[in-house]
Amino acid sequence: MALSQVVGRLLGVRRHEVDPRGGGAPRVPHPVAAVVVGGGIAGMSAAVVLAERGVEVTVLEAAPTLGGRLAAWPETLADGSRQVNEHGFHAFFRQYYNWRNVLRRIDPALRFLRAVPGYPVLSARWPTEEFGRLPPAPPANLLTLLARSPSLRLRDLRGMDRDAALPLLAYDPVRTYAEFDDTTADELLTSLRLPDRARAMLFEVFSHSFFNHEAEMSAAEMIAQFHFYLLGNPEGLAFDCPDEDYATAIWAPLARHVERHGGRIHTGAPVASLHRDPDGWRVRTPERTFRAGHVVLAVDPPALAALVAGSPSLAEQAPALVAAMPAYGRPGPPYAVARYWCDGDVDPGRAIFSGVSRQSTLDSVTLYHRLEHESRRWAERTGGSVIELHAYACEPDVPATELAGRMRAELGVLWPEADRLRVRELRARVEAKAPAFAPGSHAGRPGVRTDADGLYLAGDGIRTDFPSALMERAAATGILAANHILRAEGATAEPVHSVRPRGLLARH
Repeated sequence: MALSQVVGRLLGVRRHEVDPRGGGAPRVPHPVAAVVVGGGIAGMSAAVVLAERGVEVTVLEAAPTLGGRLAAWPETLADGSRQVNEHGFHAFFRQYYNWRNVLRRIDPALRFLRAVPGYPVLSARWPTEEFGRLPPAPPANLLTLLARSPSLRLRDLRGMDRDAALPLLAYDPVRTYAEFDDTTADELLTSLRLPDRARAMLFEVFSHSFFNHEAEMSAAEMIAQFHFYLLGNPEGLAFDCPDEDYATAIWAPLARHVERHGGRIHTGAPVASLHRDPDGWRVRTPERTFRAGHVVLAVDPPALAALVAGSPSLAEQAPALVAAMPAYGRPGPPYAVARYWCDGDVDPGRAIFSGVSRQSTLDSVTLYHRLEHESRRWAERTGGSVIELHAYACEPDVPATELAGRMRAELGVLWPEADRLRVRELRARVEAKAPAFAPGSHAGRPGVRTDADGLYLAGDGIRTDFPSALMERAAATGILAANHILRAEGATAEPVHSVRPRGLLARH
């Protein structure tokens, strides 16, 4: 264990149990049926726990493949080779305790995850900064970052508004939202009086990673995520990634696990409506109606709003849920993903994953031929490369191919050799399905439990009372939804863990 982790433990920076197992039978003591709508991280996390405890669980996924925003699907390139394309790169941070516990069902040692060395942030205006090689636990990681970063000198620290910076170190799940949810992240960053370089390289890259613009994102949410990723966990900013595509490494094995425990999974099964009658819930797809005592809605915000709107009886059965949808159902800004199969490669010293600061469109670069086996085999056979570019929060109403062109041009500014690569294949898309964290939205954000009996929500936009984000929030809320069902039916729950619940300087 690193010295910083030892010191961190003394300060309470360790894994915390936020929802204990509790009493109950190892399995449900009587027949129980549940329907999970959505086969992404949240839905499959719920399904895994429910199936293992003996619940007759059915997963209904509208898309032809599982995964949601972690989906993967086959593509045939012009050269006839089969490649698996994905929804986009995701970092599996080591404080994703609940998501990793789900993944241990398919690989107890998590051998399919490989460490990604380094976390550089690129800029056309300033030298690259490295975030991945910090001590793992606070306060050592923060002190090292401040000492090492060329973006923030001692004279800059003297010029900062230290009172404005204190909330970053004092996250509190109640006080932070009460004081800062109506403020934008942009306003908070401006109040720090940081040099422009420090703001761009240290903070703006961070806020964009949540698929929101800092001018449209709650300052409280940014403080919460700063705590979750940097100041409240003993793992640091280190992360891992699968060495195979998500379908091979994650979704096919998880589906088999659920089915081995008696669960059923239906893809290409969009849910049109749901209704509760005296015998339980009726969940309708175009093909058939499923009956269950419990339902977990684990879909993205626009899909949840559409489903609620298509279920008129919820106006009486779940009025608070219906009232939350106009705000919650509006997603964050569009995000774009473009994957290129190219002749030639970029310089060998380029990092597998890089964040990007202050380009108009481009937010990150991933070299898949140095990450996943299938892409590596294609690159070795052709002498080429497989490169993915992301825009986390881009302009609305711009075609995917145009965004892809902009991102590639911006990459050429950062890595000039990229301009010399000939593109063999391009797969580009733009979507707007990620949750928005708008100022003032926290109070009305729905939680896991709804006001309808037996109806639960899960996903990365659903409110939790403990720090969580992105894939980990999706997994945690899926498990919490399953736990509500298990406790209601007399079975033991699945433990849920998170990072230190409050900041190092939070008032007690």
